[in-house]
Amino acid sequence: MKKISLLFFFIISFCTLFAQEREVQGLVFDLDTKQRLSRVYLYNLRTHKGFYNNTKGEFSTRVSKGDTLIAALPGYRVDTLTVQNQNTLLFYLKRTSIQLREVVVTDTVGSPAARLERVKREYKDIYRKGSTEDILQIGGGNGTGGAGLGIDALWSLLSREGKNARNLQKIIEQDYREMIISYRYSKSFVAQITGLSGDKLTDFMSQYRPSYYFVLDANDYAFIDFVQKAYEQYKRNPAANRLPPLKPSDR
Repeated sequence: MKKISLLFFFIISFCTLFAQEREVQGLVFDLDTKQRLSRVYLYNLRTHKGFYNNTKGEFSTRVSKGDTLIAALPGYRVDTLTVQNQNTLLFYLKRTSIQLREVVVTDTVGSPAARLERVKREYKDIYRKGSTEDILQIGGGNGTGGAGLGIDALWSLLSREGKNARNLQKIIEQDYREMIISYRYSKSFVAQITGLSGDKLTDFMSQYRPSYYFVLDANDYAFIDFVQKAYEQYKRNPAANRLPPLKPSDR
């Protein structure tokens, strides 16, 4: 009788929870241009489910009141939204590069690293669920020594929750790498070397953006040499590496 009552209780609880969920639509925009953004990764902190929006910037998902959704896209700041009674969820993402390349920074690594650590603290549950560390544990729990599999880490590796969390981690950490580049490869720095300004400066920097690993390894002399050589190429052919303009629905 107790088992039947317990089963009935779980069925009622599940039905109540499901009834609280509802289907909502949403859109993601660039905060400055108001263009729709596609390939944005959206993650529900309650359900630990992640998905991408479509090429029109649209998405639909099931939510409950109080759910927190995270929106992440490389080159943009991670944003969160708490579901209340909205019928449509709207995200407005802020580009990281627009603000950063206007600032002269002497510590090229500390500030982005500090921001990454802050994000990790804010979303520590995501990093815990996405972690695959300690899969192989040295030393048995029974005192006999030897190696064994970490159950928590193995679950994180194989579960859908772990996969969704790792997808969000990749976007957050790619955003961190772009910040490192933008902190050192700033408009002020490039303008001093090339003499460019305005649209030409923006065009040059978008065509000749250094890689993350080069920015980490290059000393000041090598970095200035990179900009000077890139500028010589730019003067010979200003459109050599220019990408075709994106359609609004592809941004």
